[in-house]
Amino acid sequence: MPDERLTFKEMCAKFDVTPRTLRYYEYIELLEPDREGRARFYGARECARMKLILRGRKFGFQLEDIRQWLLIYEHEGTAAQMEAWIDLADGQLKELADQRAQLDEAMQELQDLRDSVAREINKG
Repeated sequence: MPDERLTFKEMCAKFDVTPRTLRYYEYIELLEPDREGRARFYGARECARMKLILRGRKFGFQLEDIRQWLLIYEHEGTAAQMEAWIDLADGQLKELADQRAQLDEAMQELQDLRDSVAREINKG
């Protein structure tokens, strides 16, 4: 059974990304589709990489971190990639916790200000 290959348009639709995004991921070497003339085709490898890229973006990773992580697999294999993933995940978990604390603080300040204004209105 031959590998299914997706066209550029199919790849955009499957992963719900814009053509500009897909071209950018290629430009920064996150994806390397097969080329036949001007046409691009994406096989199982590129689809798997795209899933990892989108998951990484969901977790807030920078594209360069994702690119470096994917390169580790290419050059050093799965074990090295998993170790790098743990390091990246630890750093990102800390970053997300910091962002959550900042967001909680901003929400509390906004709630306090809102309540203060509401009290002023009710006095008047």
